[in-house]
Amino acid sequence: MASFRGLSCSIALCSLIIFFFCVPLGSAQLSPTFYNTSCPNALSIIRTAVRAAVARDRRMGASLLRLHFHDCFVQGCDASLLLDDTSTFTGEKTANPNNNSLRGFEVIDAVKSKLESACKQVVSCADIVAVAARDSVVALGGPTWTVELGRRDSTTASLSSANTDIPGPSADLRTLISSFSGKGLSASDLAALSGAHTIGQARCFLFRARIYNDTNIDPSFASSLRSNCSTSGGDNELSPLDSTTPTVFDNDYYANLVRERGLLHSDQQLFMNGGGSVEFQVSSYATNSAKFFSDFASAMVKMGRISPLTGSSGEIRINCRKIN
Repeated sequence: MASFRGLSCSIALCSLIIFFFCVPLGSAQLSPTFYNTSCPNALSIIRTAVRAAVARDRRMGASLLRLHFHDCFVQGCDASLLLDDTSTFTGEKTANPNNNSLRGFEVIDAVKSKLESACKQVVSCADIVAVAARDSVVALGGPTWTVELGRRDSTTASLSSANTDIPGPSADLRTLISSFSGKGLSASDLAALSGAHTIGQARCFLFRARIYNDTNIDPSFASSLRSNCSTSGGDNELSPLDSTTPTVFDNDYYANLVRERGLLHSDQQLFMNGGGSVEFQVSSYATNSAKFFSDFASAMVKMGRISPLTGSSGEIRINCRKIN
């Protein structure tokens, strides 16, 4: 017999007690096999729909991945991001980081509709977003990972948290590290997850200050961007976050940072030629795509564990855009 906090127990029982004391309850209840019995075709339904959406529009892969980030960073991975505003409810879609920027809601809607036909009110919108993010990365040539499942959907949203908890494009490294730390993510996770910017695009007004004011930017790169992003006007003109391979999930994002060709100020903050662990990690990823892929996959699993609703908390929405 062994003892734990004054209790006498077998080794096996003590191990179980330690597990529940040491592992956050929400993540402990997530499981990759959650739908194996209740909706065995759930993952294939999501994968097929995401592949088709990305085949039609490769930028959609980045958009679906971004939905997962912006969802998890506000209230946890609970699909609060998907809720539409109504006369009596304010969601997160009009928050500054999201307004007229997020895409892919119609893909989530289509997936949800197919899942409701197959398994009514079983698969949560939060899990759809998590799996769609993984399948989008794979569709664009990136790594795969095992998505833990069993999240439930929130009945609330927070516009104020969406405005404060999602790090912006002008953030410095200290702010980025603090923001990620507040979600239980390390500086190493920050460096790995920032690689999501190997795909996708950004609007001119988000990087205008960088290409006209920053000094740690390749002059020819800045000049090429200014032709499509003037000092005034053209706020919504798009440029790729990774100018080398904008629709392929690879490690070129990091190679660009080493060459001072990061599009956003916040991107280039990861590599400032000043040393440090984050900068070392960027340099490593720039030459070792396997290391980046492995770390990115691990960090995505970790991010997917941020404050999920499980058990009887929340609900399983029938329509991802509104509370039941």
